[in-house]
Amino acid sequence: MTLPGLQALARDRFFHLLLVIGVGLSFLVPFAPSLWPAAIDWHTIITLSGLMMLTKGVEQSGFFDVLGRKLVRRFATERRLSLFMVFSAALLSTFLTNDVALFIVVPLTLTLRKLCEIPVNRLIIFEALAVNAGSLLTPIGNPQNILLWGRSGLSFAAFSGQMAPLALAMMLTLGLVCWFAFPAKALNYHSGASAPQWKPRLIWSCLVLYLVFLAALELKQELWGALLVAGGFLLLARRVLINVDWTLLLVFMAMFIDVHLLIQVPALQGLLHSVGGLSQPGLWLTAIGLSQFISNVPATILLLNYVPPTAMLAWAVNIGGFGLLPGSLANLIALRMANNRRIWWRFHLWSLPMLLWAGLMGYGLHLLLQA
Repeated sequence: MTLPGLQALARDRFFHLLLVIGVGLSFLVPFAPSLWPAAIDWHTIITLSGLMMLTKGVEQSGFFDVLGRKLVRRFATERRLSLFMVFSAALLSTFLTNDVALFIVVPLTLTLRKLCEIPVNRLIIFEALAVNAGSLLTPIGNPQNILLWGRSGLSFAAFSGQMAPLALAMMLTLGLVCWFAFPAKALNYHSGASAPQWKPRLIWSCLVLYLVFLAALELKQELWGALLVAGGFLLLARRVLINVDWTLLLVFMAMFIDVHLLIQVPALQGLLHSVGGLSQPGLWLTAIGLSQFISNVPATILLLNYVPPTAMLAWAVNIGGFGLLPGSLANLIALRMANNRRIWWRFHLWSLPMLLWAGLMGYGLHLLLQA
């Protein structure tokens, strides 16, 4: 790891918190470090590494600068540009998954601040909320939906149909909040912004490597795909590999190990064994609450051992992506890419009210549809 990477890790308060939690949990469960590597979802880690390299390659090619200039010319006000970016993130997440959507829209958003005055941190927060809302619509929008879809036996259309009321309600809510969060003032352009200088060879190489990586993922050969991407950049543009935020992978590894330790705590195991007998409100609150602390994907995996893959469970774990930062891994990806300390607490000023509203509205809507 490079010296800047080590310095960034030394300043990473969230990573430090994960380490403290891990040490604390180690006193509550059998201490077995040899089992920790198996607790890490290496498929996720390797997939993330490939996407991070490809995104950094596109960023350094200058393509986002060119695209950003076209966007700020097309949308004259801060509100219109923000609404476009937020709904684009939501749309992309429905078929590219929430993580991939963020790897496209967040770097583009960071480029926009070089061209005009716009509240970048607030916009990235809304993009994180948008991919959580948009991805819940389809079976392939996020990992928890893939799991639930596979267990449910429903068709693609049927699964999307059961999620559509919640997705529509959340997108309408997000659009309304976004309307008030971003004023209709004219964009103030930076006069000193230099003309974009992009590298067509690098962007085309990134496209080829992206297709290779997707094919490798489809063939369940993600490690070879990531190695091919890394080898390609080693030959074409070594600075891409140097500038990738590799410390993000360490943060994810720490999260997986903490979750592994947490689910072994005797009190939590007793709670999980009683999940099958919970009432609807109890299951709703358990799924949302569990997602807040161990993320909605591990929460889904755990709960599917005790309850069937109903629409109610699918709604609850997707709503659990809002709220606290660990609720969805997409939250962590978006905020890490922003590279700003203040965004971490500002995120919760928007996400916690969104969780409260989604929990109340979603449960009421679910009862209404059942009636």
